[in-house]
Parts: sequence; structure tokens; C-alpha cells
Amino acid sequence: MSTPRSLKLPGRIRPTSIHTARGTFAALEAQPGRGVCERRPALLLPGYTGSKEDFLPALQSLAAAGRTVFAIDMRGQYESQAAAGRSGYAADELAADIAAVAGQVADDESGVHLLGHSLGGLVARQTMLAGQASLLSLTLLGSGPARLVGHRAVILREVLAQLDPGNGAGGDDTDELRRKVSQLWDEHLGPEARASGTPRHIIAFLHKRALSNCPIGLIMMGRYLLECPDLTRELAAVQGAKILVMYGENDDAWPPDVQDRMARRLNAQRVCIPGAAHSPAVEAPETTAGTLTTFWNAAERSAGRRPSGSRAS
Repeated sequence: MSTPRSLKLPGRIRPTSIHTARGTFAALEAQPGRGVCERRPALLLPGYTGSKEDFLPALQSLAAAGRTVFAIDMRGQYESQAAAGRSGYAADELAADIAAVAGQVADDESGVHLLGHSLGGLVARQTMLAGQASLLSLTLLGSGPARLVGHRAVILREVLAQLDPGNGAGGDDTDELRRKVSQLWDEHLGPEARASGTPRHIIAFLHKRALSNCPIGLIMMGRYLLECPDLTRELAAVQGAKILVMYGENDDAWPPDVQDRMARRLNAQRVCIPGAAHSPAVEAPETTAGTLTTFWNAAERSAGRRPSGSRAS
């Protein structure tokens, strides 16, 4: 697996692959600069159309606190293997993937800290509900209780109408779907990135990523974002769950008051990141890293487990 030349990795972060019985997943691994890992590992899941690189601004600071941190591409995202068909992107299937990855990045049964951003939060929630992974904590970062609403939902419906007007009725021609994704980039995403002043090397990466995502995965994950049920009650019923709800004060996906109410229903810790919007790991990386480190350390103390190392696959 290669990392785009346009994105330079800090010295303690390396690209790797995590091999599981459910397939191979592309990852970035951040290791503490010296000594052994003193804390349990963390596993980070990106949002819709995102990738492991979305966590780059915060990874080194997270690892510096004494733990190994893995950010991955979920199935069909960027450099990870695609599913064989639409059913491979169902929420339960994605959760089973994450449970398999979590089992590989931990070296014993003490568990991992799981974080999901946006769509990744919905998948992380499903992973905890499935009970197939040993999780020390769950962090929902810019992720809501149920389906996406508002202007982002409107835009997503328009995208899906262009990519998949027949809802798969005509079959899945991957080459044709990739052509449609390329058209979306040329007509909308690329011009928007240039108009916003995004640096040229970042635009090059975003273009490569957009064309590398599995288009069937984009369709199915997008539909899940628009149809996801509210499972807050079920998550609140998970005994002993240590949950953090964290969001930017200007989040425009799930509004902050919606995420705040979800946190109250979960009896979870909640943190609003000043100055951030939907991507606190990018917009306020040091504040995000510090908040996560404090929460993860407290979760380990509460669990009463002796911290130990972790391993990559």
C-alpha cells in the first residue's frame, strides 16, 4: 500500500495493512516516539467519502500520550478492499469488519478504544451493539443518533440520484459508476475545492481518493446515512459502556444540540470543541487529541485493567 506523495507522513506514522479473516484493511499506524506502549491501542474510523488520512493532524499527538493508534479505511474506502456486492456494505457487515480489525490490533483480551467520525460513528455504534469486539470505550465524533437530515441530506440525495437512479435495478456496472463519480468530481467537487482555496496538493489527493472509493460502497453507505434508525436507546442499554460524544460547535451535519441530547440520553460524557465544525480532528487537532487522551486514560483506570502493549498485523 502506498501513501500519496502529496501527503507527507510525520516520522512516527507509517502506512500499514491489517490482515483479518474478513479481508485486508489499509491503515495508518502511529507509535509513541520512544519506549513501550503504556496504554491500550485506539482504532479510528473515518466518515462518508473519507479515509484514514482525515486523522493525520491528530495522530502524532494521540500516539505521543503512550499508545498505538490506528486509523483505517473501512471496506471500500480509498485503499481498502471493496465488498463483493451491495450486501457487504450493510451496517452489520461493516461492524463485523471492525470487530475483526479490533481483534488484530489488540494483543490480548483487554480491548481497544474505538472512535468513529460521522458515518464511522454509526458503524462504531453498531460494532458495540453487536458485542463481537472487546471495546474499552466508544467515541462518537461529529456523529448523530440517526439518519442525516438538513442540507447535507439534500445534497446526498442528489448525488445518489445521479449515481444510482434505479437503486441497483439495472445492475452494478462498476466502470460506469466510476465514470459517474469522475463526472461528479469534474463538475462539482473539484471546482468547489478550488474555489475554497484548498491547496493544490490536497486537491490532488482528494481527486485520487474520490476515484479510488468503491462506487457501490458510496451508494450503500450513502443510503445508510439517509435511512439509519435511532439506536440511542439500545446503545444506552449496553452495560458498562464508556461513551464520549464529541462535536464541533459549528457542526453542520448533525447540529450540536442534537448531539448534545443524544449524549444526555446515553448518559455519556460530552465535549464541544470550540472553533471546530464537522471535522474536529482536522480543524482543532490538539484540542481533539487532548480530549481523547484524557477520556481514554480515564476509561482504562475505570476498567481496572493493567495497560499493556499492542501490535500491528
